[in-house]
Amino acid sequence: MTFEEIEAQAKSEWKDLQSNTHILIGTPTCGRAAGALATLEAFKKELSRRKIDVKIIEVGCMGLCYAEPLVTISKPGSFRVVYHNITPELASRLVEGYIMSDDPCLELALGTLEGGEEEAPYIPELPRFEHELRLVLWRCGYIDPQNINHYIANGGYAALNRALTMQPGQIVEELKRSGLRGRGGAGFPTGRKWELCRSAEGEPKYVICNADEGDPGAFMDRVVLESDPHQTIEGMIIAAYAVGSHQGYIYVRAEYPLAIECVQTALSQAEEMGLLGNDVLGSGFGFHIEIAKGAGAFVSGEETALMAAVEGKMSTPRPRPPYPAEAGLWGKPTLLNNVKTFANIPLIIQGGADWFSSIGTEGSKGTAVFTLAGKTNNKGLTEVPMGTTLRELIYDIGGGIPEDKAFKAVQIGGPSGGALPESVLDTPIDYDSLRETGSMMGSGGLIVMDENNCIVDAARFFLDFTMRESCGKCTMCRLGTLQMLQILQDIVAGKAKIEDLDLLLKLAEDIKAGSLCALGGTAPNPVLTTLRYFRDEYEAHILEKRCPAKICTNLTAYYIIPDKCERSCEHCVLVCPTEAIKGGKGEIKAVEQEKCINCGTCLEVCPPEYDAVVKVSPITLLPPDDFAAKERAVVKAIEEGED
Repeated sequence: MTFEEIEAQAKSEWKDLQSNTHILIGTPTCGRAAGALATLEAFKKELSRRKIDVKIIEVGCMGLCYAEPLVTISKPGSFRVVYHNITPELASRLVEGYIMSDDPCLELALGTLEGGEEEAPYIPELPRFEHELRLVLWRCGYIDPQNINHYIANGGYAALNRALTMQPGQIVEELKRSGLRGRGGAGFPTGRKWELCRSAEGEPKYVICNADEGDPGAFMDRVVLESDPHQTIEGMIIAAYAVGSHQGYIYVRAEYPLAIECVQTALSQAEEMGLLGNDVLGSGFGFHIEIAKGAGAFVSGEETALMAAVEGKMSTPRPRPPYPAEAGLWGKPTLLNNVKTFANIPLIIQGGADWFSSIGTEGSKGTAVFTLAGKTNNKGLTEVPMGTTLRELIYDIGGGIPEDKAFKAVQIGGPSGGALPESVLDTPIDYDSLRETGSMMGSGGLIVMDENNCIVDAARFFLDFTMRESCGKCTMCRLGTLQMLQILQDIVAGKAKIEDLDLLLKLAEDIKAGSLCALGGTAPNPVLTTLRYFRDEYEAHILEKRCPAKICTNLTAYYIIPDKCERSCEHCVLVCPTEAIKGGKGEIKAVEQEKCINCGTCLEVCPPEYDAVVKVSPITLLPPDDFAAKERAVVKAIEEGED
């Protein structure tokens, strides 16, 4: 079949679907974690019980993870309504209200979808989408990721069909003009990388998609593969044609079973339709893709370590040059890009380099996909034009900080990025601007912290992660990160000296200079940025033995205010695991600090009408020996509004 025939068949199926009432239920990993499969089963049973013939389609993630499970009901001639947090118990309400009648159940609605009568894009009528520009994500949550016809009916594989009429060199030049930079974190010009691989001597050549995604709090690649896998596959095929490759690999971590399932189905369907395989669309060009499952090592995200893993070797990086484009997989020229990089390729080929380069900033073109995690109301996934500010991302799209608490920092770029304070929230998101702040774009992970987060403990957490994930090949990375971690552990325990801050800085610079790959080279970033922007918190831990956020257990204490303690209440006594609460029935309770392990259970169980237990931090400033004096000092400090 020609592509035109394939496309016509797909559009016919899609038009038939749109002309009938149907239900979309989001069942990606985030939806399943929120109970989407139970909601799906409830809709099936309710429709069966009422003998209603309405098609249910499982779709991917729309990016609104905070609102899962998401259900969209589409009725011809009426609204496409998106419903949020739909439990199994609400299925009958929606079936009876909107499918059987004309009540759209607006009390359960999140918004509506406009457009897409026969062909997407859909335009979600939600406030946060006013700030987004969904190019990579625009099909996610609206099509069945395991039905290739849904992808083709909405513009899929048209770019591949067009690319096959172009000369390979033309494709590379178009990519260079677009200004696309690698979305895996480093931001290397994609067109330049393709040009190097295309001109490299040696056969065969390989194309690899990096879907390792090991950053804590990052799930952009997983969502794309679970929700719209063909977009990345199409980009890989175009890349292979451009550089002269006939074999490709998608390296995806085994912890992503649903993503692997969706990709495997997509590959099989593409081969069946002649879009992949020995003779792509009758062009005489052949290309095959295999899935390589990773074992979860963070260092495997580094390109040379990833290729070692594909070869069946230990995942350790090697010196460069030679670069993978010249000598990569099995010593042959290899093109390696991220999931989102490949997903941008069909957009550029179809829309043109001029259109793509009109989006974004001078040095960073197109859009950026971010996860919103941590202390933000609207957790999930977002796609914005390069140049959007961090403030817009956190407040306009993320909905701000829960419970109106004060913003403290945002960790951007994953564990190798940096923590940035409120003073730089108006920084535009692009590769160069973020680098000036001491952070980095990274692959798109973004974690928001509020007033209750200890910035020193956060730096310790990220450094602990990178230290554990080090492959151990470099002495500075293996031992240097360990020594930095030990200093941070001393700081949060109240055992450090002020001179340790200078040692931290010296170690950080040595590790950056002495590490072979980017894991070690960027591991100190969380420490460097927190010292740069939050040095006062480090000094509070060291000089005052105080944790401003009251997180570090060695620098906090729990006290019971005598005037608020209800003598007959036994809640704190009954739950204390170390029997540190003094006072029997009818007596005022007190915390014996020598026994207290700072678990916080007493604070949790103290009835709110009493509110007698408090958590305080400046314990070393209180009288050191007299227990009663300590209690009086705490009460006085609380009454005077002190910390």
